[in-house]
Amino acid sequence: MRFSPSTRLLALAGGLLAAGIAEIVLPEASDLWSVAALGVLLFAAADMVAGYRLQPPLAQREVASSLPLGVWNEVSLQLHNPGRRTLRFAVQDFYPPQMEVRGLPQSLSLKPGTWVRVGYGVRPLLRGETQFGLICVRMDSPLGLWRIERRLGTESLCRVYPNFAALTNYALFAIDHRLSRLGVLRRRRRGEGMEFHQLREYRQGDSERQIDWKATARFNKLISREYQDERDQQVVFMIDCGRRMAAKDDLFSHFDHTLNALLLLSYVSLRQGDAVGLLTMNGPERYCAPRKSGASVNVILNQVFDLQPSILTSDYYGASVELMKRVRKRSLVVILSNLRDEDDDTLTPALALLGSRHLVLFASLREKILSRALHTRVNTFDRAVTYAATADYLRERALVFRRIARGGTLCIDVEPEQLPMALVNSYLDIKRQGRL
Repeated sequence: MRFSPSTRLLALAGGLLAAGIAEIVLPEASDLWSVAALGVLLFAAADMVAGYRLQPPLAQREVASSLPLGVWNEVSLQLHNPGRRTLRFAVQDFYPPQMEVRGLPQSLSLKPGTWVRVGYGVRPLLRGETQFGLICVRMDSPLGLWRIERRLGTESLCRVYPNFAALTNYALFAIDHRLSRLGVLRRRRRGEGMEFHQLREYRQGDSERQIDWKATARFNKLISREYQDERDQQVVFMIDCGRRMAAKDDLFSHFDHTLNALLLLSYVSLRQGDAVGLLTMNGPERYCAPRKSGASVNVILNQVFDLQPSILTSDYYGASVELMKRVRKRSLVVILSNLRDEDDDTLTPALALLGSRHLVLFASLREKILSRALHTRVNTFDRAVTYAATADYLRERALVFRRIARGGTLCIDVEPEQLPMALVNSYLDIKRQGRL
């Protein structure tokens, strides 16, 4: 409990100060000033004692144990007045410093025996475990001469995960067959899938090679075979945790955008009947063997939610050797990184090693400042130099990606916000073409 003078008490003290100055000018007013000062002192002391005995409200916080990064979430505070006196107070919550907040503090008046629920919004800006402190209320004393601060309730632990809210959007739009609104492209299929699904009656537009002639003879009508994309395949992520992934184009790092994309593609792959696993490189070692159970997304979430970029440089070849030891079955290996010119020495042999057994998709994040530099009006010498340097850098970068593609590796080079849908579309294309 902590007491601080209210504006009312400060005003009284200011009045006494003015009276003291008047006493110096008019000595005959000294008795009046002494009486006033004693009265204010007694009233302030009595009000402090009454405030000490004042029964505070009961406070309880409701917050989800898991919060998605970068998404506004509501936190609820429930306050109850168990006493016999109306309480006037302001409520403030000790939220984690790595969160944005809106809707605090709030001023309330609570009658005896009543309760109220107030809400405010928080937006996590950093992944990992975090903690809400106690709830702070600042009450008025009965005479309003003091502000009384009390710490109430209990602390709350929660985890900030990559943005799993995108999974909910994907699931809802998939149910309603409106995935194009999220950026999932619906391309014309080239032929049929490779795995038999079922027999059905012939439909106009079916190819002749779909017709099952034995079933047609048995049922005395045209019967077609229906195929589907192959299932029971594997998708394994290699996540670069090196220092370059700490780059930021907005509030969040490239690494944060990478984890959001990983999470979405993991969910899509599991819906397609494939197993999903991951391996980290250039940072804390985390490995999750490919699995296709419904709990796989939660397993991946708990593996990566507290990962942060390290200060290490990228070692693609060492990570590729480790993955080859751990993953024997042919898989789609998705490397999530940020390509640089100096990577050629370790990246080329790493891709060759992985490509000897797996299908490799190299997904690289491109800084948004490059696009802005190319679209900025060139009206000064410095901007002209910047434009020329950026164009030359992007040309060299495109040559590197073409060289990688000639070796059989699939490539994506996009800005961070475009990565989730680019990965999903590439994965679905691979499934439709039966490349895995």
